[in-house]
Amino acid sequence: MTSRSVRMAEIVNACGFLSQVDPQGRARLLAMASYHQFPKGKLIFRQDEPCPGVYIVGDGRVRIYKVGPSGKEHVLHLAGPGQTFAEVAAIGGFACPAFAEAIEPTDCVLLPSAPFKRELDERHQLCLQIIGGLTSWVRQLVGLMEDLVLRDATSRVARYLLNTLGSREASVKLPSLKKHLASHLNLTSETLSRSLRRLEEAELIERTSDGRLRIADPDGLEDVSVGKAPRF
Repeated sequence: MTSRSVRMAEIVNACGFLSQVDPQGRARLLAMASYHQFPKGKLIFRQDEPCPGVYIVGDGRVRIYKVGPSGKEHVLHLAGPGQTFAEVAAIGGFACPAFAEAIEPTDCVLLPSAPFKRELDERHQLCLQIIGGLTSWVRQLVGLMEDLVLRDATSRVARYLLNTLGSREASVKLPSLKKHLASHLNLTSETLSRSLRRLEEAELIERTSDGRLRIADPDGLEDVSVGKAPRF
């Protein structure tokens, strides 16, 4: 097995969207997959282009964003390690609904649209397993809409930090450009900075020497994420 094949298997095995796919199904998906590396700033696809397939992020981060008639951008999703993008367009067989740009050096596995859809058509069990992964994606989308409508700025930031935290991690790496995260949370950059500062002052998070945010008090951060004011 080549180093590239090993890396592709690592990325697929760490993918939450494919968490319910059995080993045989993952092997079949890997057989059709290709490996891609994108430098920071690389536009991966444009809105309304044919969908290349399902992208799975290994390392790095990709922003998926829309551009309004006035030219204003809104970040729909920040896809980090283990996450996917363009999955719904690939399954539905429609064009890319947004732009995708690597905002950090990023490597991805691509499951091309045509063979991926053919595999879904031919394997009923894989369809059921993929539907299980889609339900988690829909739950995240509903949670984001709930955040935008029902939560204040600090609560949204707290929820984002908790959702981004890996199961084996105690710290979070924010996007290099905070404006991308601010857009995703429907905040201004200034409001995002104030919210992070409030969480730091409440000793719920702290900055580490490598620029990450360590979750110092997960329970306290959870309280803030559901609307309780930070305790100073």
